[in-house]
Amino acid sequence: QLQLVESGGGLVQPGGSLRLSCAASGFTLDYYAIGWFRQAPGKGREVVSCITSVGSSTNYADSVKGRFTISRDNAKNTVYLQMNSLKPEDTAVYYCAARRTVQALCFMLPRASWDYWGQGTQVTVSS
Repeated sequence: QLQLVESGGGLVQPGGSLRLSCAASGFTLDYYAIGWFRQAPGKGREVVSCITSVGSSTNYADSVKGRFTISRDNAKNTVYLQMNSLKPEDTAVYYCAARRTVQALCFMLPRASWDYWGQGTQVTVSS
């Protein structure tokens, strides 16, 4: 069974850090670009970052650029999202998604373009 599982969410104070993980089971991530999305209450699901299948290219939403870093370890079949300088407006459920492609550039595609999804992990930034 193909599955993505996110972990690492939690409650953190403004200015703090968290590292999210997205682990795949049932398939190898070697041929998949990975995107991280988030959805705040009452809002749509937005893409915040993506990384190509071999990690050669990354991309970020303007709202997180300079604060978040996406990376991957294909040997561990896992992708990470390091989140620093967190703000209350970063509060959301964070999802990872996989898209089968070996394109050299990572495109911040909308929700419908991604093939597999995790169940999400809650990130709450509050004092």
